[in-house]
Formats: sequence, C-alpha cells, structure tokens
Amino acid sequence: MHGAGNDFIVLNGIDQDLSRITREQWQSLAHRQFGIGADQILLVEKSTRSDADFKYRIFNSDGGEVEQCGNGSRCFVRFVLDQGLSTKNPLRVEVAHTVLTLKSHPDGQVEVDMGAPIFEHSQVPFNASGLASMQEFHETLYALPLDHPATHDSFVGVLSMGNPHAVQVVGDLESAPVLTEGSEIEKYSAFPKRVNAGYMQIVNRNEIKLRVYERGAGETLACGTGACAAVVSGIRRGLLDSPVKVRTRGGDLQIAWGGVVNDVAQPVIMTGPAVSVFEGETEI
Repeated sequence: MHGAGNDFIVLNGIDQDLSRITREQWQSLAHRQFGIGADQILLVEKSTRSDADFKYRIFNSDGGEVEQCGNGSRCFVRFVLDQGLSTKNPLRVEVAHTVLTLKSHPDGQVEVDMGAPIFEHSQVPFNASGLASMQEFHETLYALPLDHPATHDSFVGVLSMGNPHAVQVVGDLESAPVLTEGSEIEKYSAFPKRVNAGYMQIVNRNEIKLRVYERGAGETLACGTGACAAVVSGIRRGLLDSPVKVRTRGGDLQIAWGGVVNDVAQPVIMTGPAVSVFEGETEI
C-alpha cells in the first residue's frame, strides 16, 4: 500500500501469529531488491485497550520499531475495511503512546485525528543544553552545529507528533541538503531516540512544499507526521494559517491545526490518500 508515495507492507497479525519475527526478518521483507520492498511495515493486531478497535505496530525498513506513522495510519484503516476485518467507520486504533481516530471518506481520502503536538522537550525527547536558540513568534528555534552544514547552522523547530521532528524552513526545497544533512540531523546527539528531519518551503500562507529524512528509512516520498509537524511549526512561527496543503514528492496532504487554546494544544487533523497496490503471500 502507499499513502502519497510513502509505501508500506501491511500484515494481518490478527489471524496469524507474527510476534516472533526478528529485526533482521523485518529488514529482509522491506529490502527493495531482496524482499518485497517498503519504507515501513505495518502489523495489524488486536487491541489491548477497551477504547480501541485495533492496534498496529510500525517497523522501519532498518527493522527498528517506531511509535507513529501518519501515512501508515491512513493505509491501516483502508486495509482493515478492505480486508473485512471491521465495518466500523470511524475506527479507533491503538499505537505506541495513544489512540488515533480514523475516518474513511467515500472519495478514498482518509481523515486522521493525529492528536495534539507535544512541545515538552523531555517528551519529544530533546536535550537543548548548549544549543544556541532564537525566538520566532511563538516558536523557539535551536541551532544545530553540524559537521557539514550547507551554508550555516541549521535552525530547527522541535516537536513530537508521537515521534520526534526537527523542522527547518528553506528557500528552495529542490536544492535543500536533505540527503547530505538529513542523516546527520537524524543522529544528532540532542535527540536520544533520533529524529525525523523536515525541510519546508513556504509557497504561501496555506501551502508548503516538504521533504523529510525519516529515522531508519531515509528520505521518503511523503511523511504524514512530518507534514503535521511542519504545519504546526510554521503556524507557531507565524508563517502559515490553517488549513495548509502540504505538497510532497508523492502527493498532497491536507493538514488543519487549531493552535493552542487556553494553554492546551489542539489536535492535528490530517487528510490524504491511501491506496492498495497489490496483495500476496510470502513465507518466513
């Protein structure tokens, strides 16, 4: 399946026990030459909570498990409905740290309540000790002194959408050092669980272009949580107004965020495509 070009292997872990698959086996499945090939693997399971219909786990192409995946959540709901595992719409699904609400629309688009963004450094997690900072409207930006910056230190806004993101604004997205700089930001020491590096070009107050270097996967054609994080950061910096069209290399996403009301961050709503490409079987 894919969500705006961010592609997934989606596995039914309800009717078969897949709990013993190793990290190396996930890597093998995700390998584009020697396996099926995918940015991430989604494992659909029975929920452990009474307030959720299903649970799903997310494995990056390097075999590591991660907390959240926005494009994957849309593919999850399409998979569950298409496979006849449920007829409920909307659905509630358990992920690592929260429960998401997902709704499939008749036009094939899927709407996801991604929950509220997290700004508390300890929860991202992010250690800002020793980093220079600057304030831009409501957003504090931090300078990451990289080994090979393009022209200067990268100033990033830091937040979590269930997984950590470092977002920077660039003038020209095509020439942005996503591949050369992204891997260094991903492993930067201030992020103990690594981070997704987002590069955002402002088109106008309701539209951006975005590229993301994802933890454990490299640059993908789209990143749902990255789109949410970029829009939240852009609104907090006073550069964007909700809703925002996010143009990725794999397709467009629509992100809406109501900001912070009475010191409470509002949930981020993401809408975008979810497409099944093919079905098959493999033995492990």
